[in-house]
This record gives sequence, structure tokens and C-alpha cells, in this order.
Amino acid sequence: MGILCYPLFVKWQRDRLMAQQFPKSCLSIIESNISIYRSLTSEQQKELQGYVQVFLKEKQFIGCLGLQITEEIEVTIAAIACLLLFSDRKTYFPNLRSILVYPTAYIVNEMVMNSYVVEERRVARLGESWTKDQLVLSWEQVQQDILNWHDGHNVVLHEFAHQLDQEDGKAEGVPILPRAMDYAAWAKVMTAEYLQLCDRVENGNKTVMNSYGATNPAEFFAVATETFFEKPKQLNQKHQDLYELLQRYYRLDPQQWQN
Repeated sequence: MGILCYPLFVKWQRDRLMAQQFPKSCLSIIESNISIYRSLTSEQQKELQGYVQVFLKEKQFIGCLGLQITEEIEVTIAAIACLLLFSDRKTYFPNLRSILVYPTAYIVNEMVMNSYVVEERRVARLGESWTKDQLVLSWEQVQQDILNWHDGHNVVLHEFAHQLDQEDGKAEGVPILPRAMDYAAWAKVMTAEYLQLCDRVENGNKTVMNSYGATNPAEFFAVATETFFEKPKQLNQKHQDLYELLQRYYRLDPQQWQN
């Protein structure tokens, strides 16, 4: 009986949080750190505030290497991540339990193939999304990104896009879509755009999207998401089909946020 009632309890709790008054301190942080917030409609602002309250209730923030987690860190990261929740499926990144936040770039050991020999290297990273229950971010990078909203790079958007992609346990650049019929259109547009980016990167041509998106389809989706939110006009001009696909998925039109 308890298991059957749990989804109802979760919905009740989320609805209650969505309806609560948004703390003034949190609003001040969002208005200071998220430049596009004032460009949202009043309805979208209210909706985002609700998402943030649910997110902060359900996710744990853990400071690493001595970093003390503050309200600014929590609210800033939550607000950016929750921009991805306007879509039809509001599941609040169900696989994610905790966000590990490092003060700066962090070092990981990575196995790489070099001339048919597997080597272990120490690599600096700014963020990482795991298929289990954790996501890692560099607070220094988050701060740089919010100061340069339109440069096409945002580590929070990137890693939380991976969370959407990984919701079904796989990382292949295909998040769970609202309807079964949506997958064919998604595959057609995403495959064509990914191959086009790979071709342009290989030939040294300029691209609207970061060349890292040519790594694999999963990274392409994450980079395309960053570009959609940070360079919407450029993306729509050069890759209209991709822009419109992401616009339908995220149910937002970031072009309206730019002067």
C-alpha cells in the first residue's frame, strides 16, 4: 500500500512546494546571477521558482575539497538546471540524488588508448554527469558561465542535459520524448545535424556549436542544448530544424530573451 501511495505523496509534496511563496533571498540570487530571468514572462518566472523549490527539496548539494555550500551555490545551480524542466515531462532528473560541487576544476584518473596501449592519465574536468545518482560541477566554472551567458558554454546546462539523456539508463543523445511518434523526427534531425557538425569540425570550418559536440551523439545533444539557450538566434539562423526541434522539446523560445 505504501509503495502504491508514494507517487501520490511525491505529487502532493511537489504541488505544495510549487504553490509556496518563493523566498526573497532566493529571488535576489536568481535576479543577480541569471541574466535571462528578467526576460521570462511573469508566468514562466513563477513556474521556474516552483521548479527551484522542488529541486532544492529533493537534491542534496555536497561541497568538495573544503568548499562550503551556500544558498547562492544551491539556488544558482538549481535555477539554471530547472530551465530544462519546462518540457512536457517534469520528472526533476529522477536518477539524480546529489550534486558534488568543487571550488575549481577537479582531477580524475582516466584510462586512454595510446598506440594500442592503455594508459592512465590525470585529467582536469569542469563537470560530469553520472548515470547513477551524482553530478559533479566546478563552482568557479559556473560563476564564469553566468557572467558570459551568451558565449555558448554553460556547464550546468551541459551536465543536466546529460541527465535528461541518461534518464533511461543510456547516454546516446536521445532523452525520453513525450510521444512514441516523436522519436523518428528526433533521430532524423539530430543525426543530420550531428554528421554536419562532425564534417565541419573535421574540415576546420567555423561552427555555431562548440566542436566538442562532434565527440559523439550524447555530447552533441548536451552542446546543442547549451547553444539553444545561449546562442538561440545564431542557432536558428544556421540550424533552423535543430532549433525548432529543441524548442518543441524544451517548450521555450530563447530567441525572445535577446534584445
